[in-house]
Amino acid sequence: MSRIVRWEFWLCVLLAAEILCFGLLNPGFWDVSSILYSMNDFIYIGLAAVPMTFVIITGGIDVSVGSVMGLTSITVGMLWSSGVNIWVAVALALLVGIAAGAVNGSLVAWTNVQPLVITLGGMFLFSGIALVVSGGSNAQGYEGISGFPDSFVQLANDSILGLPNLLLLFLGSTVCFGVLLHLTRYGRNVYLVGINAKTARYSGVMTRWTVLGTYMLSGLGAAIGGIVLSSYFGSARSDLGAEAVLPVITAVVLGGTSITGGRGTVFGTAVASILIGLMQYGLQMIDLSSQQTTIVIGLMLILTVAIRQFQWDKWKSALRKYRQANT
Repeated sequence: MSRIVRWEFWLCVLLAAEILCFGLLNPGFWDVSSILYSMNDFIYIGLAAVPMTFVIITGGIDVSVGSVMGLTSITVGMLWSSGVNIWVAVALALLVGIAAGAVNGSLVAWTNVQPLVITLGGMFLFSGIALVVSGGSNAQGYEGISGFPDSFVQLANDSILGLPNLLLLFLGSTVCFGVLLHLTRYGRNVYLVGINAKTARYSGVMTRWTVLGTYMLSGLGAAIGGIVLSSYFGSARSDLGAEAVLPVITAVVLGGTSITGGRGTVFGTAVASILIGLMQYGLQMIDLSSQQTTIVIGLMLILTVAIRQFQWDKWKSALRKYRQANT
């Protein structure tokens, strides 16, 4: 626990340093309202990353989150354009996301196939379904399905007491998933499965159902992200969220979740999501392209995994022995 707390502390320090550095490079970065409303551009990453934490703690991974975002987005647009009430369409789209997660989770839990392979297949499956639905709804090209009611568009573009709705949604999501992971029996089972699935099974934990639940939560997070993107852009498209996979996984790992499972916190993922989002915003303010920003995020993922997996205790022990031998 102390290691995780220290990791999260340094994440907060890094976040503060990031804000300081980008502000020195471009003073406009320090504008509070600018920072708050810039979060609307990337908050969908955090909304998907927080529940993804459950999956990675169990030792799994879900690379289909981007395609699920696109699928739920076009589902909302298709249902609404067919005459369904927008909020009923949103509810059904959330169920679609959960169902997509259930497909991934069932295959992971009841087969011996690696989660990466299964969710990679799911990525192509769900994106293909989204494209088929998009074609059937005449939502071709970059325009997609637009003309949503103002109440839906304002979901992602309005504010309450000066705070963007999406920031409040993210904070609420963080609290809810944090309580689920850290204060419930199900959360304890998630950790046990990640530490040692066989031992957890012998201890009476329903490991397969626990794993299934984590992927359903990941599907729910991706669905929320897809709906948020549709509201933010005022358009439903099958390609929304297509580039979300790398930032989402990076946020979870950077937040302190072990890629091999058994360790991680929702708070760490939430802080890392903001850190990555503000980094994207800051890099764009200093005229870096989206492709160059992707390189930076990729390097962050590699360095984070390397640092977390490095055998620091063995290194310290070897250094201590070397010093003793030379004294």
